[in-house]
Amino acid sequence: MFFTYLERKGGIQMVEDRKDGIYEEIRQQVRDFAEKEVRPIAHKLDIQDKEIPWEIIRKMADLGYFGILVPQEWGGLGLDYMSMAIAAEELSRVWLSVGSVMTRNIIAETLLLNNGTEEQKKRYLPGLATGKIFAAAAFTEPNAGSDTAGMKLRAEKVKGGWILSGTKTWCTFANRANILVVLARTTFNPSKRHQGLSIFIVEKDPSEAHEGIKHKNITGELIETVGYHGMHCWTLHFEDCFVPEENLIGMEPGKGFYQLMQTYESARIQTAARAVGVAQGAFDLAVKYSKERYQFEVPISSFQLIRAKLAKMLTYIEAARQLTYYACRMKDTGKRCDLEAGMAKLYAAEMVEYVTSEAMQIFGGYGYSKEYEIERYWRDGRIFKIFEGTSEIQEEVIAKRILEIY
Repeated sequence: MFFTYLERKGGIQMVEDRKDGIYEEIRQQVRDFAEKEVRPIAHKLDIQDKEIPWEIIRKMADLGYFGILVPQEWGGLGLDYMSMAIAAEELSRVWLSVGSVMTRNIIAETLLLNNGTEEQKKRYLPGLATGKIFAAAAFTEPNAGSDTAGMKLRAEKVKGGWILSGTKTWCTFANRANILVVLARTTFNPSKRHQGLSIFIVEKDPSEAHEGIKHKNITGELIETVGYHGMHCWTLHFEDCFVPEENLIGMEPGKGFYQLMQTYESARIQTAARAVGVAQGAFDLAVKYSKERYQFEVPISSFQLIRAKLAKMLTYIEAARQLTYYACRMKDTGKRCDLEAGMAKLYAAEMVEYVTSEAMQIFGGYGYSKEYEIERYWRDGRIFKIFEGTSEIQEEVIAKRILEIY
């Protein structure tokens, strides 16, 4: 356990060289958990489109996975982005959805750490770090996905707080979350759309999928997806939803767009790490199968074309991994890294689609069967070019930064 390790060593010292052993110990700890606790249930639950059992999530909380980035003073482990990326990678290597449970809490935590008041940090961070509070992000709208500044869900000022009205969509884990982190429009100026957005924390009761959304002023519609099962996505309708004034992050309206852009650096690093994990998991399965599958009286791993596939797949995986780790090092030194995070997310998203497709090809007809895990990796791998900023948006982010610095 991370806590045991911290207590034994008196705190982990951050180093540039992951070969120092600290990061590899974290990797092995998370890998052991994923293989022992997650792999035996992952494929069956995915096929049935069942949610991740609370038992697994609680064990993740006990191991400290939700508090990796949160300082110890707020109940977390106080580790770095490299540690977070390694944990996300190893969990996603077995099941993307389990690696993604962390994402929502990381978004809420980084928003609060960077922008929250002391009272907001005290109220929410210890619970988020220890898994007593789970978050979901409500940013996207039916007509505003990549266009963050185009969000229209309204927040009207009233005595003692705000009234939220409008619709959000693609809210993953919304039913099981204790809080929703909601991007809303507090003012509107056509020439300064970015300046009229604010982020609110909406408290609610957690529920299971069949119970819907437990909040008297929020209704939810379940969105069926091709992959990425284990956590359900929702469209949420806010109808005169009151939010206390103290739940406006930072207690200053109009800062939401800029708060979110800063947090996206963290989210995109974590997303790139998840993509590396999914690709590595698919690659591992493909190598194993290529050694076991015989054709023409020899294992197919002896065929030159199969060997070429494996060589290229692992090369691409390692390139994406190193891009992700580089972004982690930039973030850990406190430097702006929207360029590095964008490049890592862009390349990892393109890479994982290619690698999972090639892995399925190595399995041949069996790869298209639900009997084998590889089809799950293929379905999950496709989402990376879409969520946490599409590949096209990443290219715009990267190009904009290039033109600023060159």
